[in-house]
Amino acid sequence: MAAHDRTYRQLRTRIMHGELRPGEALTLRGIGKEFGVSMTPAREALRRLVAEGALTLSASGRVATPELSNDRIEELAALRALLEVELASRALPRAHMALIDRLESIHANISMNVKKHDAVGYIRTNLEFHRTLYLRAQAPAMLAMTETVWLQLGPTMRALYGRLNRTEPPIHHRHIIAALKAGDEPGLRLAVRSDVTHGLRLLAS
Repeated sequence: MAAHDRTYRQLRTRIMHGELRPGEALTLRGIGKEFGVSMTPAREALRRLVAEGALTLSASGRVATPELSNDRIEELAALRALLEVELASRALPRAHMALIDRLESIHANISMNVKKHDAVGYIRTNLEFHRTLYLRAQAPAMLAMTETVWLQLGPTMRALYGRLNRTEPPIHHRHIIAALKAGDEPGLRLAVRSDVTHGLRLLAS
């Protein structure tokens, strides 16, 4: 894999998992040092992430993670509700017991991260829960759009986790699993919509 591609993927994952806080600045020198690459791959990785909306580029050339306004959070929450409800609905006919067992196992890992107060671990396993379900939808374009929304929200999700002071895993995950077991499409759509918008709406209010 080319150096710029590897740097892009690693940095993208870090942003999506909330390892960087909203408004955190990034420099070519800092990225070069952290990932062991020269200026050119670092610049190319940043350029791609700015194009995806994962980073912002100011007129002065400062690159940073976005500090999202309430309107922007509301918009991204609405996008999550549209895309992820549809993905879950498409996944339902292919939701066999092995998938449900896997989701229950990921849910247990989320609970463990909550107990350890591990914000990044929580965000990572939470996204793994959703991605595992949505892969069954076999709708790659829709999943790619969803991941771009997750990417833009990563640093904000980190800030949100700190605000919520979680002591329990997301209750809506239990509802998602129950709806999958029952083959209950309206219940599944409601559980996914509630899960992906609940915290964000709190943040925007």
